[in-house]
This record gives sequence, structure tokens and C-alpha cells, in this order.
Amino acid sequence: MELKRRLKELIISELKLTNVTADDISDDGPLFGADSALGLDSLDAVELVVLLQKEFGVEVGDRATATAAFTSINSLAAFLAPKIPQG
Repeated sequence: MELKRRLKELIISELKLTNVTADDISDDGPLFGADSALGLDSLDAVELVVLLQKEFGVEVGDRATATAAFTSINSLAAFLAPKIPQG
């Protein structure tokens, strides 16, 4: 499965988002903040950090790294891609 699609589906299931499908989440739209279609908050960010560790074995080193990686699906995929086996 394509990484971006997998991320969208994981976010929806793990954060228990209702009435949201993977197709509703833009690749370049913000995941957090007033402009976000998802309405994620700081608690969701913590859950995302745990999700990345559990699903991909990838640790988010610090707050600055997390802020950059969690900007959008595109930025999250770019952060993860070099750290996980492809295939």
C-alpha cells in the first residue's frame, strides 16, 4: 500500500476519527491548526508519535522534528520514507 494512503488510514483508525475517509485528507493540507480539516490537537500529536513508533519502529526525536514532520501527509511521508523498509 502506498505510504501516504497507509498513513491516512492509520490516522483515521488510531485517532478514531469519524466521518472521515482517506480521500477526505489532502496530501498537502495541514494536519493541525485552524486550517486543518481534521481538527487534530496536541493530544493527537502525542498519539501520532506513539503510532509511528508502534507501526514503523520510527522515533520522533524532538518537538521541532515532530512539528516539521506533522505539517501534512506529504511531510510525514517524507520524514518516514527513508527510515522504513520499502515494499
